[in-house]
Amino acid sequence: MINFKDLHEKLFAMQDSEYRVFQAQMLPNLEEERLIGIRTAELVKFSKKFFDAKTKIEFLNNLPHKYFEEDLIHVWIISKMRSYDKCIDAVKNFLPYVDNWAVCDSLIPKIFAQNTAKVLDEIKIWINSNSTYTVRFGILMLMKFYLGKNFDKKYLQLVADIQTKEYYIEMMAAWFFTEALIKHYDETIVFLRPKLLLPKIHTKTIKKAVESTRLSDEQKDYLKTLRRRNLDERIYHD
Repeated sequence: MINFKDLHEKLFAMQDSEYRVFQAQMLPNLEEERLIGIRTAELVKFSKKFFDAKTKIEFLNNLPHKYFEEDLIHVWIISKMRSYDKCIDAVKNFLPYVDNWAVCDSLIPKIFAQNTAKVLDEIKIWINSNSTYTVRFGILMLMKFYLGKNFDKKYLQLVADIQTKEYYIEMMAAWFFTEALIKHYDETIVFLRPKLLLPKIHTKTIKKAVESTRLSDEQKDYLKTLRRRNLDERIYHD
């Protein structure tokens, strides 16, 4: 069995106060008392030594965790699960406790790549959730597993249909459309039209795409003409 007092003592023994300040700046919506401040390499090394097969299961069932670093360990364990059924159950159990972008974006289960048909049904539920980070996670999964060989332009529409004012959803959607432009430019560019994307998603997508090194200068120049200000002026003159 896990002695959680001992676990926490070991975690605090790795605390880096300067790094904790940096993390607090990167995670402004997270309560500072939830941050210990452990550099990722140290935390990964520790988690590999501390947990065995049995204690991993106990740890996953001990929700909610007290510290951000425990949440990171949690998603790392889930991401390496080899059984799809156990993995998807663990994901569903944990998603309600995800409260920041860093933990959300670290949850990338490898087994999902072999079960994309099943995962897609879950994604459709996640992106319609009322939880910011559940929606963000759903978009992340579409970006990671459905913009390659599994691509279908209907997945672009799934994200375009999301209605939100949540910053962390908007930023993930913009990241998704930027990656889609890079990998499927012709199918994606049609979404960079007036009112097809929410204004902030539209604006951030173009900004990220123009800054990318994976699009041609010609593509970037055209994207600049699709900035909302230019589009609004075009509509007015037409």
